[in-house]
Amino acid sequence: MNTNPEVDTYLSKKAHPLTSEIQRVREIILSVDDRIEETIKWQSPTFMYKGNIASYFMNAKKHVSLMFHKGASINDDSGLLDGDGKEGRTAKFYGMDDIESKKDALEAVVKEWIRMQDED
Repeated sequence: MNTNPEVDTYLSKKAHPLTSEIQRVREIILSVDDRIEETIKWQSPTFMYKGNIASYFMNAKKHVSLMFHKGASINDDSGLLDGDGKEGRTAKFYGMDDIESKKDALEAVVKEWIRMQDED
């Protein structure tokens, strides 16, 4: 798993009420493919592979909110991605049980992003 110490520091300083849940989503995404990287961008942890995949919306306190920057272009049969904007889509996770129930869908969305980027 390709973790970035800068993100570790950011999360420990942020002291978010859902840090454990944020960490679990992070683990799932980073374990999909060793080529996925993470950084702090737009004052938020951001996942990247040949472009920006998704960033946390750190102001959400009752759920983990993950914005997929080009989510509208990702084929998501599971319905994980929500929204009707021109480009972005959001995935929301309401606790550990919800994260685990959506794990396969999250992995599939990230794999689809990688597939799309590798085709370009």
